[in-house]
Amino acid sequence: MYLQQVLDKNTAKEFLLFPLSIYKNDPNYIRPLDKDIEFVFDQEKNKYFRHGECVRWILKDDQGEVIGRIAAFINRKTLKSFEQPTGGVGFFECIENKEAAFKLLDTAKEWLSKKGMEAMDGPINFGDRDKWWGLLVDGFYPPCYCCNYNPKYYQTFFEEYGFEVFFKQYTYYRHLSWALSDTYMEKAQRILQNPDYTFEHMRIKNLPKYIEDFRTVYNKAWVKHMGVKEMTPAQAKVIMNQLKPVLDEKIVWYAYYKGECVGFYVNIPELNQLFKYVNGKLDLIGKLKFLYHKWKRSNKTMYGIVFGIAPEHQKKGVEAAMIVAAAEVLLDRKQVAYEDFQMNWIGDFNPKMMNVAEQIGGKIYKTHHTYRYLFDRTKEFKRHAIIG
Repeated sequence: MYLQQVLDKNTAKEFLLFPLSIYKNDPNYIRPLDKDIEFVFDQEKNKYFRHGECVRWILKDDQGEVIGRIAAFINRKTLKSFEQPTGGVGFFECIENKEAAFKLLDTAKEWLSKKGMEAMDGPINFGDRDKWWGLLVDGFYPPCYCCNYNPKYYQTFFEEYGFEVFFKQYTYYRHLSWALSDTYMEKAQRILQNPDYTFEHMRIKNLPKYIEDFRTVYNKAWVKHMGVKEMTPAQAKVIMNQLKPVLDEKIVWYAYYKGECVGFYVNIPELNQLFKYVNGKLDLIGKLKFLYHKWKRSNKTMYGIVFGIAPEHQKKGVEAAMIVAAAEVLLDRKQVAYEDFQMNWIGDFNPKMMNVAEQIGGKIYKTHHTYRYLFDRTKEFKRHAIIG
């Protein structure tokens, strides 16, 4: 077997298409959009190239057939967040062969080490945490949009190589018809009966207002997370404008206290339930298929991408009240077609958010591991710190 660095269109295509051979007999696999994978490695489009670098390889057998792939990268903006300089590996795919898997991981490790790194996290994204982050180890259901899906044997590869769990990420599931617990319903009703609190779903016509409300609460609720920086107005605008083509205003909810935004819950339609019909291609035919299934209301699942409550309003039942207020709209089958939702990317280092997900009736549905490998094998391994 031998390695080839991805340096031209042919190797880039081989890198892109190789997973199809891994998942050809897996009924749960949904092919990612080609454009979403290509975006990560496009130096003109991916902003992470401004303060980082990335390299890719494919692994071939002696007959020239691709049997594996991997990417390694460095994000210099986050290096100071870690105890040691830490790079990343991701987009790992491999046949069920430990020698091949270890050759890919060794290659990434060697490249990162030469760049001054002392550890590597993986499998992660050369980009934001909300995409392509973590190895699926439990809950092998069809993947959500831009979420990692992989064979079960990848866990053995990573752990036998020496990676250790840096943190776990949970995806919670809840059917919309499930009732809240009596205790949580009481909390919700106390908030709903307080005239100082109001709840509403987004109105696209007032999008600039909701963008700023989102940014305000996000900066209060999320900046404590390792590697998460304060969001600027420009960044918030970009995020919402990217979501705008798929936003359903009835599933994006805000909480207000005396007119000031204190919470939000941003859901989008679970796009993979629509993209699974396009086989990775969002060309003209793919777009027509997408629009047809959107019109047909084929998507029955909402996908929670971010949830936040301002610290001074936490533990009061605001999140429950927001869910109850939203339920009046979401259970109206004339207005929406959704039957359930998934709350993605809740880290085990965030027990408050786990508690919220569980109290509103969520059950752990999928588990991803974000692993870390220390190059100095004598150094003490430390898990991600719990945030308060």
